[in-house]
Amino acid sequence: MKIKIDIDCTPEEARTFLGLPDVGPLQEAVMKEMQERMTTTLRSMDPEALFKTWFPGGFAGGFQGLEQLQKSLWRQFGTPGDKPGDKKEPGA
Repeated sequence: MKIKIDIDCTPEEARTFLGLPDVGPLQEAVMKEMQERMTTTLRSMDPEALFKTWFPGGFAGGFQGLEQLQKSLWRQFGTPGDKPGDKKEPGA
């Protein structure tokens, strides 16, 4: 035996019928707080601080930190035709 019941109601009506709390105001408050925090964080982002975070070696002495990053990327990607495990320096 099969019994099929179709109930046509909105999510709000279903929550009320099942006795669940209305979390709409709480959700709005949390989203507002998250938006304020993200906006504050974005405003405080300083390009110099970001570079110091991304390149701890810094750019002093002719962009050595950037050169080291570039060399390590080239080593990871290799060149076309290289076999896995070949350890060639770029340009060699």
